[in-house]
Order: sequence, then structure tokens, then C-alpha cells
Amino acid sequence: MKDSYVLVTGGTGFIGSFTALELLMNGYKVVVIDNLTNSSVESLNRIKKLANLKEDIPFFKVDFLDIDALENLFNSYKFYAVVHTAALKSVGESVQKPLLYYENNLCGTINLLKVMKTHNVKNIVFSSSATVYKQNLEGNRLVESDPLGCVNPYGRSKLFTENMITDVADSEPGWACVLLRYFNPTGAHPSGEMGEDPRKVPSNLVPYVSQVAVGKLEKVHVFGTDYNTTDGTGVRDYIHILDLAKAHVLALEKILVVSSSNKSSVFTYNLGTGTGYSVLQIINAMSESSGRKIPHVFDPRRKGDVDTVICNPSLAEKELGFKAKYGLKEMCDDLWKWQSCNPNGYQ
Repeated sequence: MKDSYVLVTGGTGFIGSFTALELLMNGYKVVVIDNLTNSSVESLNRIKKLANLKEDIPFFKVDFLDIDALENLFNSYKFYAVVHTAALKSVGESVQKPLLYYENNLCGTINLLKVMKTHNVKNIVFSSSATVYKQNLEGNRLVESDPLGCVNPYGRSKLFTENMITDVADSEPGWACVLLRYFNPTGAHPSGEMGEDPRKVPSNLVPYVSQVAVGKLEKVHVFGTDYNTTDGTGVRDYIHILDLAKAHVLALEKILVVSSSNKSSVFTYNLGTGTGYSVLQIINAMSESSGRKIPHVFDPRRKGDVDTVICNPSLAEKELGFKAKYGLKEMCDDLWKWQSCNPNGYQ
């Protein structure tokens, strides 16, 4: 099926751009759409350079709330599958603007699924999140069968989307769906050519720390020092963006196998390393990678934060053949190279 295209939604963003690069490096033909609210088309130029492409990557500035634009796109290209990474993704912003998140993340996906159904495109890889799990699980490594229950609109939008995709697959035969639950993607391309480029102050820890290291931000705020962890700060599971991108290719390969059946299938996988790092460990690791002291202050806990969130990635290893290759040092080394070479991102 590599003679047809894979549509990557949100394909100029952090996860989407690295996934598009990995797909191209593995022989897939890619079309990218994005509304560019939190990304830059410059990422496509970097992909073209790294993949040694002679032609530009087909790109369309499309908001998937615009169902007519999606229809026109599906009329113009023969798609085999969709890798759906487009979404608003700030937890804090979702609490302040829940309707914006539900409209974009849910209504946009409804439009996408409608158009896919109309054009008989029934293969989808969806970017979900570890935020779909109940957070108070006593620090145990999360498995896919653990209880679900979100504490913010962003997480609920991901869980609702998982449910929608599953319901659509249950409603008729032929759907092959993979739901990938990410645990804190970070890192960058080791060349320094590609990385995360948030338009606003980063809402995630590692890019925030890197921006403090490069001097764009003043200091890191460490929220809480009395957690039941090795140093009192919260522990999370981080995964290198290169590992995460490879998992999408493996997910598509699984779809190649199961889509020949007329039955519908939905598979769910955690994507992480299975190893947790505390906030202070992240700060120290980035300090070593950058060779700079990273100022930080201790603030009270934030409501809803828990001690430890780590995944059990064994199901993805068993069924996808996925195993994270990179550790914290590579994540920080590569992120620092990107940040120091591109202190203002793609701008």
C-alpha cells in the first residue's frame, strides 16, 4: 500500500513533523495538513533536507474544523491511512478554555472520521496521551487496562476521541485503528535541525528547562518538594521524539497486517521507556548537557499533581516490536543542540 499516501494531520508540529520524517525515511508517501496555530512550515524544509528529498512535501494549510477543505483534500489524493496528531495540547490552557479544546480536538476529529468514512479510508493511528489514565495509582507502572479517568479537559478530549474512534470501528467492519498513549515526548533531532518550537511559554517541563538554559526564560519553577519520591519532586516517564516517531511506523506496519481482514480492530499501546525521572533529575541532566547552571526555585504543589507517573511499555514491545532506544542523556543532549542552534525555534 505504499503507492498511496499517508495523511499526517498536525504534520508541521513537534510530533507530526518527526513522524512525517520517519515515514518518509521508511518509504511512505506523505501529505501534511496543519492550521499553523502552533507550528511553522519551516519544519517541512528541515524534513526535506534531512530526508534528502528532491521535491517538496505536499502541504495544505487546512483546519480540520473545515470539513469542505478535508473533502477537497480526500478528493485530490488517494490515502491509505491517517496519522492523526493534530490537537490543542496545553493542559493549563484547556482548564481555562475548555470549549476551545472540545471544539478543536473533538469536532475536528468528528469531521476527519466523517470524511475518512465517506472515502473508505479506515486505517488510523491516533496520538493519545497518558492523561487519559486515573492519576492516583500509587506510583505503579501504568498498563493499558488500568482505570481511565481524566482530571482536565485536554485529557478528556483525548479519551473522548479514543472512544469515538472505537465506536466508529465497532459500527462497521474494516477499520484498523491504533491508539498511542504518549508519556512526555521530548528531545530533538541530533542534527540540531528539528525540535519542538512552542509559540508560547512551554507548558511542558523539559522544553521549559531548555529555554531557561538558553536564557529565554529566567528560572524553572519546581512545584512541590514533598512528594513520595527519591528527592521529593514529581517523577514522570519521558520518551525521545525519535523513538516516538518510530512507533508510528510500527503502528502502520501493524495496520498493514490487520487491514487485510474485513474485521474491525482497535489496538491501544503505551509509549514510554518504563523509567521515571524527577524534576530535579531533569534539571541536572539538562545542566550537564548545556554546561550551564540552571536557576530554579521551589514553589507549592499544583492542584492535581501526583507523585509518580510511569508507563509499562511491555505490550507495545510484544505486539509492535517497539522498544525505546534513547535515555535521558540523549534526550537532553539532542534538545540542547536544537535549542542552542535555534534559540528562537524555526523563526
